[in-house]
Amino acid sequence: MHLAYFTNQYPKVSHSFIRREILALEQLGHSVERFALRSDEAELVDPADQLEFSKTAYILSDSKLSIVLQAFGVLILHPIKFIMTLLVAVKLGFRSDRGILRHIAYFVESCVLLKWQLRNDIEHIHAHFGTNSTTVVLFAYLLGGVGYSFTVHGPEEFDKPEFISLAEKIKHSRFVVAISSYGRSQLFRWIPLEQWHKVKVVHCGLDDAFLMNNSKEPNLSNQLVCVGRLCEQKGQLLLLESMKELSDSGIDCKLVLAGDGPMRAEVERRIVAYELSDRVEITGWISSEQVKKILIESRGLVLPSFAEGLPVVIMEALALCRPVITTYVAGIPELVKDGENGWLIPAGDSEALTSAIRAMLEANSQKLTTMGINGFKAVNEQHNIKIEAAKLGRYFEQGIH
Repeated sequence: MHLAYFTNQYPKVSHSFIRREILALEQLGHSVERFALRSDEAELVDPADQLEFSKTAYILSDSKLSIVLQAFGVLILHPIKFIMTLLVAVKLGFRSDRGILRHIAYFVESCVLLKWQLRNDIEHIHAHFGTNSTTVVLFAYLLGGVGYSFTVHGPEEFDKPEFISLAEKIKHSRFVVAISSYGRSQLFRWIPLEQWHKVKVVHCGLDDAFLMNNSKEPNLSNQLVCVGRLCEQKGQLLLLESMKELSDSGIDCKLVLAGDGPMRAEVERRIVAYELSDRVEITGWISSEQVKKILIESRGLVLPSFAEGLPVVIMEALALCRPVITTYVAGIPELVKDGENGWLIPAGDSEALTSAIRAMLEANSQKLTTMGINGFKAVNEQHNIKIEAAKLGRYFEQGIH
């Protein structure tokens, strides 16, 4: 089957799960074209991402004049579809927080995507995230493009489903993917019962680089790691409060914040204010192999998120037999079981977070080993990318036929 993937940015440092999905589909015999709006080349540190960059076509790499001319070509060839789709763009833009002009831009970009679909004989196109990437795919479909599907991750799609016209996108799609049962339930809220059959659950998955892990040994160091974009929803500021409390209590503990993001300056100021400079390290963006290395070198992962879908880094930590401290948010409890492979706490609860960190630091080798093995089994059963990609491939085939 000749497929295309479309995203806003690809490859992207925090979206290795998309790369794994595409590569797994190709290993199953599917041909996959990579299309995206723009590149994130400056932030790419992973060789696998750099290779994917070379395979990806970018709409915004063309000049504005070229993009406008391609849209004009669609108008000449398909005037009625062009006008009708433009009206849909205006309608969706009027209801959106992004506005009408932004949606007209998406419409113009969709004309380029339409041309690429036809030129490459694409049979089906899949988008990740139900936001602007799926908007462009929707417009290309209305202009005469191929059928589409898209994966909804959350939390952004669930924060503003009406602003992004989520129900409209599902209505025109062949099917829509949720990455957890929780995500499926949120999609059910916004579509009629007659469309519930369109919602499929396909988990994000890990490849053999993680699932072939043969070491079940725990790490008894006092180093903890938090992997993720430095932003409000990940809860790093709350984590620093717990680190300060542990420091004030005389508990020796180091924290590695693996990642970067818009809140880095605030995080750095808080580290200085809490006198944690010798206890907290920020790595900036690092490769998948570096993330893996830090997870192995750490006692466990701490991710006190306020809002999530189902973080892939939790899967990675569990696959490496590292227990996880995280929150009762979205799809997380479907994978992390309190007391079995980690600690689950209420989101936003600093005392519970501090208590869980103490428990992880005090856990003996036997308990950490048992938790690690339980986590490894759970990821192998629920998040094997070969199994999940095969499931997704079947949905693609069913959608076409």
